[in-house]
Amino acid sequence: MRNLFPILTVLAAIVGLWYLGAVWMNSAWTLDRAEGPLSFTEVVRDTMSQDRPRLPAPHQVAAELYDTVIDKKVTSKRSLVYHGWITLRSTLTGFALGTLIGILMAVGIVYSRTANMSLMPWAIISQTVPIVALAPMIIVLMAAIGVEGRAVPKAIISAYLCYFPVLVGMVKGLRAPDRAQLDLMDTYSANGWQTFWKLRLPSSVPYLFTSLKIGIAAALVGTIVGELPTGAVQGLGARILIGDQFGQPIMIWAALSAAAVLAGILVTVVAAVQTGLMRRMGFAQ
Repeated sequence: MRNLFPILTVLAAIVGLWYLGAVWMNSAWTLDRAEGPLSFTEVVRDTMSQDRPRLPAPHQVAAELYDTVIDKKVTSKRSLVYHGWITLRSTLTGFALGTLIGILMAVGIVYSRTANMSLMPWAIISQTVPIVALAPMIIVLMAAIGVEGRAVPKAIISAYLCYFPVLVGMVKGLRAPDRAQLDLMDTYSANGWQTFWKLRLPSSVPYLFTSLKIGIAAALVGTIVGELPTGAVQGLGARILIGDQFGQPIMIWAALSAAAVLAGILVTVVAAVQTGLMRRMGFAQ
């Protein structure tokens, strides 16, 4: 309960600021169409119930979430559970691919000076390229080689954003053992493979999971961004795009809130795996 109190305090502050922002941003429309002077209470009441507000109030977003998550069947094209599953599949695929690429590159960078000097600068430069500009190019490239649909391109975009934090964390983790530990392995006549499995890899686990929690969130962002400019009709990104096209701010905010909840769940799952694994390895009691 002690750990929950700060979280609830921050959440209450965010909701309070959200309501204040909704009153401020929506009041202009209320005052413009008013036929006479309005009291503050009347202004607040109207800003809380507009059909297409500039900033939906929290209870409006909550009502939309209830309608699209609880009331709708999960197979319905209006269900956020359905669209969330579409986004989640590409996110997990991209996360697995990005994690694999990041780990393999990290191993190469740590064990090869040539790889360190050649791969790391390009990895850093790759993160400066706008992902929104890459998404259509990836779609066209996949179509040119015979890959139809949006699932594979979205997974590639997701992996593109995911691999870099994994790479950086894994490099840091593999280099974590100090000289005394490496010298101890030498006294045991351990070869490079044994040093990797028994020293470097276990030492990298805390760094890896810290990066994975960042990577899984980045993978979700990559999937949603990949759905926006590619004409996707399914997924949380598609719901955001449709809401924007039809002027439905409440739909946009509900999809954004669903994405935030999904990100929280994914990070929590990774953290739970980290806790269990590190306890098993003796890092935590």
